[in-house]
Amino acid sequence: MDGGQTCITDPSATEEPKKFSFDYSYWSHDGSKEGPDGYYGADKSHPNGKKFCDQKTVFNDLGVGVLKNAWEGYNSTLFAYGQTGSGKSWSIVGYGVNKGVVPQFCEQMFVGIDEKKAGGDTTEYEVTFSMLEIYNEQVRDLLDTKPKQKGGLKVRQHPKKGFYADGLIVTPVGSYAEIEQKMDEGTMNRTVAATNMNATSSRAHTIVGITFVQKSKNAAGEEMAKTAVINLVDLAGSERADSTGATGDRLKEGAAINQSLSCLGNCIAALADQSSGKRVRVPFRDSVLTKLLKNALGGNSKTIMIAAISPADINYEESLSTLRYADRAKQIKTTATVNEDPTAALIRELQEENERLKKMMESGNMTVIKGDDEDDDDMSEEERASLKEELSQEYESLLAKNQLEMEEMKKNFEEKLAAARTVQESGEPHPSHTEVNEKRNSVAHLYNLNMDPMLTGRIIFFIDTPEKTVGNPKGTGPNDITLVGPSIAERHAIISIDSGGYVIEAGCANVRLLRNGKAVTAKTQLHHNDRLLFGTTQYFVYANPREAQLTSTPFPEVTFEMAQEEIAKKSGFDMSSENKSKEDALLKDDMLELIPAIEEANSISEELDKKMKFELMVVSPEARGEIHGRTEVMVRVVHLETKHEWIWTRQKFLNRKYIMQEMYQNYQEGDEWDLPKEKDPFDEDLSAEFHIGSVKVWLQSLAFSIETKEQLEITDFKGTEVGLLNTEIIPCNKKGKEYTEADDVFVEKPEDQIGKEIHFVVKITSARGLPNRFTDLYAKFLVYTDDKYNETKKIPNTCNPDWNFKKQFDFPNATEKLIEYLKDSAIMIQIWGKQKPPQKKKTVNTKTAMLTEALTKGHVSATNTNTKSHDPDKVKYMMQVALLQKRQQQTEAKLQYFKDLIALLEENDKKRVKSSVLKELYHAKSADEANKCLKLLVKDKGK
Repeated sequence: MDGGQTCITDPSATEEPKKFSFDYSYWSHDGSKEGPDGYYGADKSHPNGKKFCDQKTVFNDLGVGVLKNAWEGYNSTLFAYGQTGSGKSWSIVGYGVNKGVVPQFCEQMFVGIDEKKAGGDTTEYEVTFSMLEIYNEQVRDLLDTKPKQKGGLKVRQHPKKGFYADGLIVTPVGSYAEIEQKMDEGTMNRTVAATNMNATSSRAHTIVGITFVQKSKNAAGEEMAKTAVINLVDLAGSERADSTGATGDRLKEGAAINQSLSCLGNCIAALADQSSGKRVRVPFRDSVLTKLLKNALGGNSKTIMIAAISPADINYEESLSTLRYADRAKQIKTTATVNEDPTAALIRELQEENERLKKMMESGNMTVIKGDDEDDDDMSEEERASLKEELSQEYESLLAKNQLEMEEMKKNFEEKLAAARTVQESGEPHPSHTEVNEKRNSVAHLYNLNMDPMLTGRIIFFIDTPEKTVGNPKGTGPNDITLVGPSIAERHAIISIDSGGYVIEAGCANVRLLRNGKAVTAKTQLHHNDRLLFGTTQYFVYANPREAQLTSTPFPEVTFEMAQEEIAKKSGFDMSSENKSKEDALLKDDMLELIPAIEEANSISEELDKKMKFELMVVSPEARGEIHGRTEVMVRVVHLETKHEWIWTRQKFLNRKYIMQEMYQNYQEGDEWDLPKEKDPFDEDLSAEFHIGSVKVWLQSLAFSIETKEQLEITDFKGTEVGLLNTEIIPCNKKGKEYTEADDVFVEKPEDQIGKEIHFVVKITSARGLPNRFTDLYAKFLVYTDDKYNETKKIPNTCNPDWNFKKQFDFPNATEKLIEYLKDSAIMIQIWGKQKPPQKKKTVNTKTAMLTEALTKGHVSATNTNTKSHDPDKVKYMMQVALLQKRQQQTEAKLQYFKDLIALLEENDKKRVKSSVLKELYHAKSADEANKCLKLLVKDKGK
């Protein structure tokens, strides 16, 4: 980071660093130190201390401008984009005394209001606050504690003001303390919802809306209202937001988790094109997020984007993607105007609009509402038809919204504020943060862990009685601690006093209850900082302040990642970080993500009796049938009744898991939860093609013009042998005549073939001993720069297919790159087929079947690629031995030629021989050629 320039370097490549220019480039990775009050400021003694940017610097550069815009009556938007963990929430919200832009903005706004009032200013100031979350294309009001509305809040469109969330609570606030309280309420509601649903908070967008109205009289005595709408947006994590890995999955569009971010990217790209003069349609209507951000992106708003990036080498691709995203976004031009109108005119306009809406509804002559800036072709026919179905609701909503606005405009702000406080006081009383924190310092308790550090420690359960029961809300008797989620039993656990301390035990048989990654099978003593997992998604930490005070040794901070790593390690996975490569670090991250996700999917399958079981697989590129790539995690899916199985990519599994979560949420709430077969995330096509296994065939022999005829082991994803493949790779001439040993076309140096013709034949004759559960068997492979697979015919109803496949490959002018490919690379022959339909389906209960397997195999289902000792390079070693043998034969033959030459020279009393004869003899490719050369020497006896 240097001034406004960001420079990013890929440590694994030799290419030049990539440079991007922005208004500001902030460095905050290191170069800071924590002050006595917990604030992180620059560490002048650190090499990067001078360029470290603290929270105040960011606010002075960005937040002050937003504040100035608000006072002047301009709409403003600040949104943060980037992958999870890169610092979006830190920049927007902050933590503790390290306040982000939002709290500093709110604080300074009220400081300004108080200063103006103290100076005798008669302007009336109104501030309102709202907070919503978008998760899986549904809008949730974070200030609403009532049971959530099915499908979330509707997003509707106002002709003048654009899109809005219908029914969103907009509450008046009279001080920064009240805003702080509302933000805490919203964050708490978000935590509870995320914990109950196990909704991944990094996949949710949060929008804080603040409306700042200044009412004053102009020179003519007319009341004027200057209004500024400020949106502060914390976007979902941008990592791997595409559908890579879900290609071909019928449900890849079913999970709307990533839809908003993808649509935001499309809108930014289209707006950037518009700014450069192109006429393109901007697809604002394609997602809830882009609808609500329409003004911020392309309308009446001054907009700031914070792009947060990670300096870690394993995140290079994501960081580069974020920088490119931001580079495109900076090309967008918005046109902000001051929002200042006479109050009476605003009321009159609303009244007129309502009269017009009523007449249109009465006459039935309703039209689709459009914004002022939308062309007729802004919507497709499908969109227009879909919108017309909702017109009646849309118009009724607008009537109610306009009526409410008129009534609110007639009240003064003090009346609105008093009414809001009355509603607040009439609700269930909540202890203040100060009271809760004081109690946490003296009373044993559980606090939640969340992958979002901002949501960790928000849910507190005090253990202040001799016994606490833990369970779901469906039991006959109430529990002291109620948890909702997969595998939570009616009476899941009991925490009680024993011998002066607390112990935990299972509340019934066969519950999933872990302490520090290990299953709790009997009464177990609890200690300060113990990690507890109830079911598959409820992570908590046991804290006992009195026990902590007995030792001077500080306890480490417990994080969500630490708890996950611990469980994975106890389940037999290598979670160490020492001497790990970039690929190993990525693999570890993927495993930490998938291990709990698979447990959750299995729990949901159990409770919904979906007959599907999921297992983690660690799969090498070769096991996937690929030459290059990194080791990846995949998911093996088994149907417990038919024993059919499928292999899912990480992304396909995650996409489907989000739909599983939604199904389970509906099941919990007593709603219609089951889905039709085509939308069911647990359903998989029995007739889908299955990758049975792969064979790696090295091409090194071709570099020396030697044929290869092998019977090779076919290995599956686990590295287990599943059959044998008979294959041949034979050098040939242009017409396809295959060279034999007699042709002796051996090349001692592969480089000698550069610039010459190379022709060879690949034969896949047959396979033997393939699993009997497959039919329609075929093989496919790629050679060199092929972009389309070469495939054999499909053979049904046999486990010993005879393909007799043959294909010739021709290279008229061998390049250095081709020769290197032949010397060092291989082709992966993949064997595919279809699983036979079940002969007789055995009816099983999902929970019973999984429990039976768990008792025999252990709780965590994991499949490793190294279940069998299989050396994929064995053929390469054999080939190298064959080359050595061939070279030895060649050397012995040449040695014999020269022995014959010496004998001939002595026999003919010849003392001199031409160098050309020696050269010809040395390069002789066969004994016949050598004999011809020697015969010529005899003819030249007199010379």
